[in-house]
Amino acid sequence: MKKFFWVVLLLFCACYSVERDCLPFHSGTFEFQQIINGELKSSVFTRDSIYEIERFEGKIDTAHIRWVNDCECILTKLNPQTNQERRPIQIKIISTEDNRYTFEYALVGDQKNKQRGTIVKIKE
Repeated sequence: MKKFFWVVLLLFCACYSVERDCLPFHSGTFEFQQIINGELKSSVFTRDSIYEIERFEGKIDTAHIRWVNDCECILTKLNPQTNQERRPIQIKIISTEDNRYTFEYALVGDQKNKQRGTIVKIKE
């Protein structure tokens, strides 16, 4: 019975693969929603091969984007206002589906404080 369990587990793991087609998400216009202080907030950002420009609550923020590989990038703010904002953010796309992707993000070098989110592509 123990062997049967391991064979079934192995077959299940071998057949299950997460879709990660990241290239369509390198550019376009996207929306990110998150809960901040119990309230749902939304930001919209546009991304091209070099920059990411975010609009959040009437403010515009620009960051340089550098793709490490097809599914991982580093964002560095161009005009940081604080020491915290000076630290780049590492983003890793962990799955894609249709017009959305799920990702993990953290400050570079701070892997213990990773967070997850989902972003929707709203325009090419």
